[in-house]
Amino acid sequence: MAQPALSDPAWSDARAYLDGLSNERGYAGNTVAAYERDLAGFYSFVREHVGGEVVRETLAALKASDFRSFLAKRRNEGLSNVSIGRTLSSLRGFFRYLERNNVLTNQAVHSIKRPKLPHSVPKPLAPDAAQATLSSVDADDGAPWVLARDTAVLTLLYGCGLRISEALGLRWGDAPLGKALRVVGKGNKERVVPVLPIVAEAVEAYRKLCPFAPAPETPLFVGVRGRALNPGVVQRRMRTLRATLGLPDSATPHALRHSFATHLLAGGADLRSIQELLGHASLSTTQRYTDVDTDHLRRIYDQAHPRARSS
Repeated sequence: MAQPALSDPAWSDARAYLDGLSNERGYAGNTVAAYERDLAGFYSFVREHVGGEVVRETLAALKASDFRSFLAKRRNEGLSNVSIGRTLSSLRGFFRYLERNNVLTNQAVHSIKRPKLPHSVPKPLAPDAAQATLSSVDADDGAPWVLARDTAVLTLLYGCGLRISEALGLRWGDAPLGKALRVVGKGNKERVVPVLPIVAEAVEAYRKLCPFAPAPETPLFVGVRGRALNPGVVQRRMRTLRATLGLPDSATPHALRHSFATHLLAGGADLRSIQELLGHASLSTTQRYTDVDTDHLRRIYDQAHPRARSS
């Protein structure tokens, strides 16, 4: 899709909005890039729609039908409901920014209904499968320090519930790990997570074998050339482990984070505590794990309860 022409006067407003998301609100780079693609596509659509460059007066005059036409075009291009929902969020956020900064007002975009999203349920690993995943890395081929590194990363995901970006965002100076770890998550929000001894031991085993001597501010986890470890390396390791252990395709690095939350819930942890440990902004996001736990209990009931067997 064509990028907005530099001559579009109103693109400077979009640029200022995107810079604010990145610099002031701490949005992740990938999120800002997705919002930029959404707005770029929107500007291209408006330019074709009105037959001229996009100015502020153009944006202020758009009707609900114009926004619906744009979203319909995106759907015809193959976007899913999830992506359509994100695009609508991009537009709403942008027009809220314009109004808040007294640039222009257009309430039409806020009247558009968000598409229904599928109710996604996290797919955790069973406790024994999670344990087997962590203990099986050493059986793979590779340099001992690389195997220790991958074990440490995966142990952080399962043992502390970190996102892969959070684990790879740790610095050399963050270790040796103590009893708690400060993590910078989505939206640049900080949280503190407890560190199990087995997690600290895995990280120390890697640090002792690592052939590089990074400075305190350099990444804790590095690749074979000593630069920041790419998430794709961890994902490839998990694919190898899936094949070795016969795990389903849903057994991804992120599934270890799901497993952390689900196993805590099954062990009696309350949702509020799990929300804080995961760094969820909304409790409704954490509540998805109750669906997983309910499914698990239902399977136990079906297998064990006399009335379930008799029916």
